[in-house]
Amino acid sequence: MSEKIKNRYERRVPGRYHAIIILIGLLVLAGCATVGPDYVPPELQLPKQWNSISGDAQKQNAKQLAKWWEALNDPMLTSLINRAAADNLDIKEARSRVRQARLQRLKTKSSLFPMLDASGAARKSYNSNSRDESELYTAGFDAGWELDLFGGIRRAVEASQADLEAENESLHDVMVTLLAEVAVNYIDLRTYQARLTVAKSNVASQQETWELLNALSQAGRGDELALTQARYNLESSRSRIPDLNTGLEAAINRLSVLIGQAPGSLRAELADVRPIPSVSIELAVGVPADVIRQRPDIRQAERELAAQTARIGEAEADLYPKFTLSGSIGLEALSLDKLFSSTDQNWAFGPSFSWPIFNADNIRNNVKVQAELQNQAFIRYEAAVLSALEDIENALVTYANEQQKLKNLQIAADAARSAAELAEQQYTTGMVGFSDVLDAQRSLLSFENDLVETRGSVLSDLIRLYKALGGGWQSISNRSNPSLSKINKG
Repeated sequence: MSEKIKNRYERRVPGRYHAIIILIGLLVLAGCATVGPDYVPPELQLPKQWNSISGDAQKQNAKQLAKWWEALNDPMLTSLINRAAADNLDIKEARSRVRQARLQRLKTKSSLFPMLDASGAARKSYNSNSRDESELYTAGFDAGWELDLFGGIRRAVEASQADLEAENESLHDVMVTLLAEVAVNYIDLRTYQARLTVAKSNVASQQETWELLNALSQAGRGDELALTQARYNLESSRSRIPDLNTGLEAAINRLSVLIGQAPGSLRAELADVRPIPSVSIELAVGVPADVIRQRPDIRQAERELAAQTARIGEAEADLYPKFTLSGSIGLEALSLDKLFSSTDQNWAFGPSFSWPIFNADNIRNNVKVQAELQNQAFIRYEAAVLSALEDIENALVTYANEQQKLKNLQIAADAARSAAELAEQQYTTGMVGFSDVLDAQRSLLSFENDLVETRGSVLSDLIRLYKALGGGWQSISNRSNPSLSKINKG
């Protein structure tokens, strides 16, 4: 080795060692520090049992809650729920938001890794004085890597991960609402059909009564007052039918839209009159703590709190210096074919840093802003918990009282039916006037209509209770879109 080359080599070696030592030191530091508070899930003081349930609360049946509609034993309802979960537009939008959050997390995570840019240029020039033409070709690579020494980028990734999980819970919340709405509208449909059956049956019975009185009147043996009373009673019963048909059509239209189809598209499919589904189950509500684990809106609020906690650290990292490793390689040649064999090369490598020395407390104030946003997120979490507890207490009371109302109406309807039969018998023997028959018929129609309506209300209240408990999304969301089951990967 010549003396000149040896001296040049010896001058370069210490510089390289210094760069390597600096690099190793920065990499070690990059894995040690993470600024900002570490997230700790909040603990709230929850009641041990529900005020509306006497005795010890039973353990929640998670399997029953996940597929609560199967307890109604109605294949048509199950079909509508599956179609809505797959094709409802609100669900599709919520899934899109989940995918957006997943991509945003990947975008944020990419900041942890080095960046490499390639560049190139070709230029031809001409000098009019010398009439010389020249060409210049350049190519180069630039690399850069911001070392996350204080964990600001890691906190940003942590926040974006929590945002993703919050959007996933938002999807679950939309699913819970959708399934309940499909079921309630389906129960409304069957209830309207049952009420129409009652109304038409009473109309047919009253039509027979009017025709009999009219025949007697034509024979000169009728009671004109009774005939007139029978007429307005008949038409009064008929007047109920248009409103019931309106409600029936509205339920069909709503169900059609919920499954992502045009209003009325289910009319033929739902035209057959079927009974209101019956259910006889012992609902295990569980304890209030179960609600925290099941309600998607509460889970979403908790994830939003976690995301905002991470953003405090992301903001705090701006108080500290940022270290970057950068390097570049460049080639130049006067002809393209000699570009990559050219000896005209340049390269550069080394660390750099930047540190905001004075910014009028802008960064510190931003940290305080993020802390206040965290406090607001915690308040929203508390509010979500209280709202959930309120929903369930109200749903339990409503469901229990509606069941009691159904029992009372069943007794009243049976009595009204007996009274109507007795009134007709006594009228034929002349013991009572026709007005007594009319009163008995009107009462029977009213009680039978209320009884059918209350049967539907009991089921609707049960569905709303399942919704308040956060049921349904556990078995539907990933099954209807398998890609979401891998949402926390990648």
